[in-house]
Amino acid sequence: MRIIDLSSPVDARAHEPDPVVHEVLTPRAGALHMSSEMREHFGIDFDPDVLPEGEFLSLDRISLTTHTGTHVDAPSHYGSRCTYGTGTPRHIDELPLDWFHGPGVVLDVTDAPTGVIGAARLEKEFARIGHTPSAGEIVLLHTGADQRVGTPEYFTDFAGLDGPAVHLLLDLGVKVIGTDAFSLDAPFGDIIRRYQRTGDRSVLWPAHFAGRDREYCQIERLANLGTLPHPYGFDVSCFPVKITGGGAGWTRAVALLAD
Repeated sequence: MRIIDLSSPVDARAHEPDPVVHEVLTPRAGALHMSSEMREHFGIDFDPDVLPEGEFLSLDRISLTTHTGTHVDAPSHYGSRCTYGTGTPRHIDELPLDWFHGPGVVLDVTDAPTGVIGAARLEKEFARIGHTPSAGEIVLLHTGADQRVGTPEYFTDFAGLDGPAVHLLLDLGVKVIGTDAFSLDAPFGDIIRRYQRTGDRSVLWPAHFAGRDREYCQIERLANLGTLPHPYGFDVSCFPVKITGGGAGWTRAVALLAD
């Protein structure tokens, strides 16, 4: 089996709208901390210098949002109420695991300019690859936006789906839609400018707001979709971190290809 990493990193050095804070307790500092804690809480004196190299264990402390790096959006991210089921959308820890491992389909929409991708463009890609997504398949949009990861442009220059395009995939039975862009919707600036020009509320985050009426998940900030050797015939694994009550969870998304 060949494994292809489809995830972008959590990197405190990179540009982020919500900056990542990454503090590292070094192995030496860990030894001193452990010695101090043993003395304070248990009354035990321990000389950290008897440890190999005078070091104990490192510890990383990270402050970030659940939408940093590659992550899965839960239905509760889209709003506090929904029109299906009990009327209360599920959090990331409540979703069925079988949604997040299954056959993948990658759609090449790298020709799309900044803005929205419509249903007709997706149908054109179905025809080109000779495959229409179906229930249980995980659809991945290769927009090429991952080439700008770590730059301000990653958050402003990309293409997202419009409402009809999202509903097309959901009508086919798809439960998980992924993108290598910052968002499955178009950039904030593009959305707001189109709304101000038209007054049409349907242009306001249609990909996310579709989730208020239909239960599905998005994977955002994927990477390396262009390295997949063929548009289907591979599996995707993208299990989200189990955050109780979370609207999203980080994932180490990968593609699994048979040799």
